Amino acid sequence: ANLPRVTVDLGYARYSGNVLPSGVSQFLGMRFAAPPIGNLRWRAPQDPEPKEGTTDAIDFGPTCLATEVTYPTSGQDEDCLYVNVWSPNNTTPDSKLPVWLFIQGGGYTSNANPNWNGSQVVDVSGKNIVFVNFNYRVGLWGFLASERIRKDGDLNAGLLDQRQVMKWVQTHISKFGGDPNHVVIHGLSAGAGSVALHLAAYGGRDDKLFVGAMSESVFFPAQPRVPELEYQFDKTVEQVGCKDEKDQMGCLRGKDIKAIQDANLALPFPGRSANPHFYWTPCIDGDMLRDYPYRLYEKGSFIKMPVLFGTGTNEGSVFAANVATQDGFVSFMTDNYPKLTKNETGLMLEKYPLLAPLPNHNAWFPSTSQAYGETTFICPGNIVMDAYAAANRSSTSWSYRFNVQDNQNTASGLGVPHVFEAPAVFGIDACPTPESFRTYNRPIVPLMMNYWISFIRSLNPNTYKLNGAPAWDAWGRNQSRYVFELDKNRMENVDDGQKSRCRFWESIVEVMEQ
Repeated sequence: ANLPRVTVDLGYARYSGNVLPSGVSQFLGMRFAAPPIGNLRWRAPQDPEPKEGTTDAIDFGPTCLATEVTYPTSGQDEDCLYVNVWSPNNTTPDSKLPVWLFIQGGGYTSNANPNWNGSQVVDVSGKNIVFVNFNYRVGLWGFLASERIRKDGDLNAGLLDQRQVMKWVQTHISKFGGDPNHVVIHGLSAGAGSVALHLAAYGGRDDKLFVGAMSESVFFPAQPRVPELEYQFDKTVEQVGCKDEKDQMGCLRGKDIKAIQDANLALPFPGRSANPHFYWTPCIDGDMLRDYPYRLYEKGSFIKMPVLFGTGTNEGSVFAANVATQDGFVSFMTDNYPKLTKNETGLMLEKYPLLAPLPNHNAWFPSTSQAYGETTFICPGNIVMDAYAAANRSSTSWSYRFNVQDNQNTASGLGVPHVFEAPAVFGIDACPTPESFRTYNRPIVPLMMNYWISFIRSLNPNTYKLNGAPAWDAWGRNQSRYVFELDKNRMENVDDGQKSRCRFWESIVEVMEQ
């Protein structure tokens, strides 16, 4: 059946979306920037060109090209800067509904959570919010770094794409019934890392783009300074045949998509043997990112506002190499954090001794999983939360640990893996949904979703929580976090072991480049 249509006029374009049976308007694949092609490669995004007539907004646009993908590939393209909006269909510019702006993950190497459907959260909120998601440049397209780019282009283009969406929301979201003065940003994985970077961007300058922030599995890989990334640029220009050109940037911008995409690969970090998981990342550019994130948070260089940060129990399990030996553990960590030396790995082995075995895995996998999960995801969240608690005595920072068990994950030795909770936030089938969320884990979905919606609406997870749900206490000086665990939802304090391991990682920030 054909769905009813609804039109919005954004000035530069008129878009025609669909009204879903739930009474939610859905606008897909709208441009928020000019195509970042040709001379706009490796530059900050530009406003979209005006377009005559009415454009269908009933299909998602292509996502941005991921690393290790051959071009052409279905559903991905260089012209990828598209935004999607879900809103109650009877809104007006005076509705002033809170806005949920979602930044997807993918390790800065892919758009890994594209096209998730925001209609369920809008519906469950009682039609009291507007939901927005979008694509941003990743891999070489979004994060190629060099002083040559600084001179003729913009560093961290992928993060600038995200800020362009925030500005787009400021200008246009009222036309969908949203309130530009009540935008909450929420990210998953690399999107959660991005949230932490936007909070500390430009030294913590508040550009009034958002009033609250949620970070689901904040992600801090090694994020080097520009001089340490010149080798990546050199390898790229060599691979695409621009090495001997006087104008290397002009040469790169003149190449066809396939030539550039063929260089959009991961390689080992200098002096390391195996590829890291995340070769292309944001860089410390001295402008948007003025220092390593931990340094900015230690100095108080971040925007003070209500925040909610958390992780799953076993963040490292889907990333850790299945190593049998202590040497394998050390190699995996140094392949991913290349400045680690024996000095630090010796201390690391004291902090992460051999743990009890897990099903289907070798002896040193549990320690590797714990170390990578804590250094890359869990400790970054705890450390940012501590900075907020220290800066903000009014207790508007909340944290969680998702500990909902899934029989298949347990049997395979993965525990509660990275971003496993996503269907409990967005709804069953709004995103890829493991079977247990349809059956024995189903009760966690309305519980978690309503805390999230409550934070979006009121900047506090408790205001509109599910009837009878436990109160969610602030992080405070005890490092209190909410544990999601089917029949045992409760508060806990971070244990001394994890506190001490996080302090260790934080103490070697220059080595870890976090």
